[in-house]
Amino acid sequence: MNLNIKATKENTYDAIVVGSGISGGWAAKELCEKGLKTLVLERGKNVEHIKGYPTTNLNPWELDHRGWSTNESKEKHPIQSRCYAFGEDTQQFWVNDLENPYNEVKPFNWLRGYHVGGRSLMWGRQCYRLSDIDFEANAKDGYGVDWPVRYKDLAPWYTYVEKFAGISGQAEGLPQLPDSHFLPAMEMNCVEKHVAARVKEKFDDRIITIGRAAHATAALNGRGPCQYRNLCARGCPFGGYFSSNSATLPAAMQTGNMTLRPFSIVTEVLYDKETGKANGVRIMDAETKEYTEYYAKVVFLNASTLGTAWILLNSVSDAFPNGLGNGSEQVGHNLMDHHYGVGASGAIEGFGDKYYYGRRPNGIYVPRFRNISEATERPDYVRGFGYQGGAGRGRGQGGPAGVGADFKLSKTQPSEDWSFGIGSWGEHLPYYDNKVSLNHDKLDAYGLPTLDIDCEFKENEMAMRKDMRQSAVDILEAVGAKNINSYDSAPPPGHCIHEMGTARMGKDPKTSVLNGYNQMHEVPNVYITDGAFMASSACQNPSLTYMAFTARACDHAVKELKKQNL
Repeated sequence: MNLNIKATKENTYDAIVVGSGISGGWAAKELCEKGLKTLVLERGKNVEHIKGYPTTNLNPWELDHRGWSTNESKEKHPIQSRCYAFGEDTQQFWVNDLENPYNEVKPFNWLRGYHVGGRSLMWGRQCYRLSDIDFEANAKDGYGVDWPVRYKDLAPWYTYVEKFAGISGQAEGLPQLPDSHFLPAMEMNCVEKHVAARVKEKFDDRIITIGRAAHATAALNGRGPCQYRNLCARGCPFGGYFSSNSATLPAAMQTGNMTLRPFSIVTEVLYDKETGKANGVRIMDAETKEYTEYYAKVVFLNASTLGTAWILLNSVSDAFPNGLGNGSEQVGHNLMDHHYGVGASGAIEGFGDKYYYGRRPNGIYVPRFRNISEATERPDYVRGFGYQGGAGRGRGQGGPAGVGADFKLSKTQPSEDWSFGIGSWGEHLPYYDNKVSLNHDKLDAYGLPTLDIDCEFKENEMAMRKDMRQSAVDILEAVGAKNINSYDSAPPPGHCIHEMGTARMGKDPKTSVLNGYNQMHEVPNVYITDGAFMASSACQNPSLTYMAFTARACDHAVKELKKQNL
């Protein structure tokens, strides 16, 4: 056998991080700052902070199509173009669906970006802690497996990541929504303040607060402050919001310990049967399609919930014929996404002399108020939901053609009434039969197997949606809104872009893939800290929780390395 020892040495690191999005960026920062020579592998192109945001300062008239997507663009992005953040100004950050296909056994919108920074460049930036109500839910009602952690295990790590990321918001002292370490809150506009006061008068079980967002409302670690442009999905040259590109990856690079390799598609984790550990990964170069192997003592998988599931299922060996660490047969199962697209809006009268300034990239939040105590228990469904939304005042509509002097003049005048609307985010239960699997008959542009995605919302979610819609109407009626319209647009799973599950953590290796430190039960030097590890979905936006678990897992991994346990 011809062993290329030199190449092996040159390709060996202390740690490998797969993926550079929200959790991968944090893994890179933490491992590098703890002294580990770390290779960060990203399957897409490099995007450098500021340099990589070509449209960030363009006015609408400076874009060829004024920001609208062309038919040609939609043909390349039939799935991605369904996302609210997709447009002519952002399409460079979304995958080409023709080159990266997947198979919808049931309708599922897989919205993603393959580039350095991943979806941390395009995310909605809402950041909320989970509470013990969330961590205890599975054990209480029997859906899924019990989380091996509780809020007290995560609380210091939430604080740790919040101090670096920068979360603006208002403390409310709610047991179902623990307060974060906050930067100054963004201000609600006059109608939002009015509605919040009315809700406080009319309800004793719900409040309206300003959204908790990863926006630096004051300068933080050389980033920000936010400029209230609301052009976040183009990439922010001010570092006004948290992203891997503006925050964690520069911190990792500053240590001198990070090697970043874009265009690196990880096809499998390499497993050594003799040691019972992973010894590295195999990658395909996305440009040359050549294979290379890299080696490390510890591997962090942060390729996204579905990306990580794909890697695990494709990492087959004599020891793991059904995928790496899949003795439990849980890999790829228990896929979740928040269900949303339900809410109501109406007109608020009496503020005709008021307007607002700037484009605040944030809204209001109504924390969960169902199934958090005996008094709030529902007989028709378990778990709960929260609302996001806000108030605004448009401009006159002018002539029906949308052209001419009358139309232009109308745009100088505000519309008669303000509008106020809220939309809900609901918890999706972990069902074993919501799953992904590899399809070796349908290949992507790289000749690799694609994912079959078989996921749906079931009876509990459908019952919750009825309450989500009616409760939105109840709130608007209580605050005196006029011309109330409710809706349920029924988007499929995936559309909320909060995929979770597929490699859940738990106490028992027979029913879970990871332990309470995000460490694989069967392959102890592999950690998974993207959304794949989630044992339940709660109803809060999950990215802040990924950050906290990632920092905690990195701390654990380095301590285990020092003890020579890995």
